[in-house]
Amino acid sequence: MLFLYLPRFVLIAICIIHFATLDLHAQAQHGSSLLPTTSQQRIAESKITDASIRADVEFLADDLLEGRGPGTRGDRLAQKYIISQFKQMGLKPAGKDGGWTQAVPLMGVTTRPPSSLTFKQANQSLALKNKDDYIVTCGTGVEQAVIKEAEVVFVGYGIQAPEYGWDDFKGIDVKGKVLLCLNNDPADNPEMFAGRTRLYYGRWDYKYAKAAELGAAGMLIIHTTPSAGYPYQVVQTSWTGEQMALGGKQVGRALLEGWLTENAAGKLVSFAGLQLDELTQSAQSKNFQPVPLKTTLSMKMDCRVRSRSSANVLGLLPGSDPELSNQWIVYTAHHDHIGMTEARDEKVDNIYNGAVDNASGVGSMLAIARAMAALPESERPRRSILFASVAAEEQGLLGSAYLAQNPPIPAGRLAAVINIDGINILGATEDVVVIGRGKSDMDKIVERISKWQKRVVVGDQFPDRGYYYRSDQFSLAKIGVPGVYLSSGVHVIGKPDGWGKEQLREWTENIYHQTSDEYSDTWNLSGAVEDAKLMFYTGLQAANQKSLPAWNPGDEFEAARLEALKQLSK
Repeated sequence: MLFLYLPRFVLIAICIIHFATLDLHAQAQHGSSLLPTTSQQRIAESKITDASIRADVEFLADDLLEGRGPGTRGDRLAQKYIISQFKQMGLKPAGKDGGWTQAVPLMGVTTRPPSSLTFKQANQSLALKNKDDYIVTCGTGVEQAVIKEAEVVFVGYGIQAPEYGWDDFKGIDVKGKVLLCLNNDPADNPEMFAGRTRLYYGRWDYKYAKAAELGAAGMLIIHTTPSAGYPYQVVQTSWTGEQMALGGKQVGRALLEGWLTENAAGKLVSFAGLQLDELTQSAQSKNFQPVPLKTTLSMKMDCRVRSRSSANVLGLLPGSDPELSNQWIVYTAHHDHIGMTEARDEKVDNIYNGAVDNASGVGSMLAIARAMAALPESERPRRSILFASVAAEEQGLLGSAYLAQNPPIPAGRLAAVINIDGINILGATEDVVVIGRGKSDMDKIVERISKWQKRVVVGDQFPDRGYYYRSDQFSLAKIGVPGVYLSSGVHVIGKPDGWGKEQLREWTENIYHQTSDEYSDTWNLSGAVEDAKLMFYTGLQAANQKSLPAWNPGDEFEAARLEALKQLSK
């Protein structure tokens, strides 16, 4: 009751001291300031700019680099450029034997698909047309892929998920058979497979791997734009030409990997005397039973198989803390794209420049690296910062997968990953989109910095597309590393509601994985600059806090993290 008799100015002073003490206590718990310091802000303002990001993107997306296909001259030019930038910043090489690169061995397979696929039933046959109806490739390193009278079986979504009590195969023997399955995962029940949020079970790479695991000769996935999140033309560009896999003995790949259009799948199912709509509906239940189509497929594909090589470029900013510096925060951005098609007409653009995807991500990462390297000694991050420009992402996250399989330090000492795959070219936004929001406590840092930027954090705006499992942070998540992956905000300042989302939809339909993904002076990078600053501050605070970033309890990757930490104690 004594406080009631104290002068007002004394009470105010006590309150100020009390809250200052609480703030200092919170800062001590995190090992750093909860918000960017004035010095950090000055560095970010000077190094993370429209001009700095734009210059890097313009070079990396130039025709000179020929689309940066893995193992090509353009790929090597991109690596050289990134190395030169890392050297200029004063980073330390973190590759093998003290070099700047980690070689990524690749196997390239160029499939010559048949002009038609012919399915047979008794004395009848159905022919589907290459490219128009299907795209097929050989998943293994053989010079000739031969399938003889393989039975075709519809297997629903092709998923085995014991945690959901879900098994689309029900114990049937699929060895040597060709499987037909739906894309994505079941979405009708919000308690199953996270509802309309696509999980890894909905990804094509999971389905092909499952087919190989069960000994099937191949898997044909039914493409629809809603289930894939992109139009069929993306399949046509992404799955033709040379396809890559990590070099060495091939495991987990089926002989035949392919896509059918919805129209072609409907013809195939009708040929078997069934209806695709009815099969699709039956596949929504865990009681689904595989459906033999009483149809066979025979085919032969010649393949050109060759060893290729790309590389991850690794630059390190050593940490300042004697103990925490042996833990690393990792920034990733892939430097590759699709490359070129064979030129048949000089007037037709045959270079897939990959400006947004992902020269822009590399440009943003380089800007962040310059800011980190420019910090004064007194504010250098306590943990070390690894900047990893990874290879062959477009071929199935191969560079980051190799990095995860061969990390420069034990996985348990990789503290967190911040991945950059595409940037905002639409302008400043009111929102910050976090792909995989709710998975780790890294969200708290992002939310704190976003609020300071006067922006609001939201989750994935296209959850049905499974973006979390389509970019490089996923490779590190599988070995237990939590992290952050931002996507472009959709509430663009000064634009009507829905404008930003519509622009992203149009970009996906008309530019994603097309030759039209080129650098443009008309891009508005104000939002990209704000996002890069956010990621700079986020990485810095994750590097300085005392506690190791962690998955939220029960997350799908928590067990991998616990195992990685356990290995450190052995």
